[in-house]
Amino acid sequence: MTMPKEKREIQKSDIIPIDIYIKKRKELRKSIVEFKKNRRVSLGPYATFYFESYETMLAQVQEMLYIEKGGDEQLKDELLAYNPLVPNGKELIATLMFEIDSPISRAAFLGKVGGIEKKIFMKIEGELIKAVPEEDVDRTSSEGKASSVQFIHFEFNNEQIEKFKSNSSKIEIGIDHVEYSHSTKLTDIVVKSLSADFN
Repeated sequence: MTMPKEKREIQKSDIIPIDIYIKKRKELRKSIVEFKKNRRVSLGPYATFYFESYETMLAQVQEMLYIEKGGDEQLKDELLAYNPLVPNGKELIATLMFEIDSPISRAAFLGKVGGIEKKIFMKIEGELIKAVPEEDVDRTSSEGKASSVQFIHFEFNNEQIEKFKSNSSKIEIGIDHVEYSHSTKLTDIVVKSLSADFN
């Protein structure tokens, strides 16, 4: 990926014009798939965290503009939707998806895990960092049914960032919900990729 790591916000000037994007789309999509590979963490049988960045969100905006052909009007909405998911230099942001093929099993599972977005954590050398759900929408309905897609922020202090980037710390991610309790250690490759999200 050749996109600048230090960018914290997608702007209109970052968008490739649609005619050029169409020509380059195949190679751009191939490189973003490669980039995302090291930013994906599976947890238990159903949960996958996809860690977002300037690069992943720019790719998402470009693709939405390509699909919907909405021009500048659409671009405003896409930037409003996706810029909050670009890490600010002191956080990691993930899209958490519960992926269950069977609609019946999926509905049954999501009906049991209301509030799960408040039970997500990271641990660095045993120190707990609780996830903060994206506030734009309620991710658990009033009937207690969880959404299959959650947007999660992990906010770090400077000391935690240094530990994360040191590459010598044990870093875990987990969910501690009565119906879904799992944790896993982040691999060195994932830690290295995510470390670039910090200032």
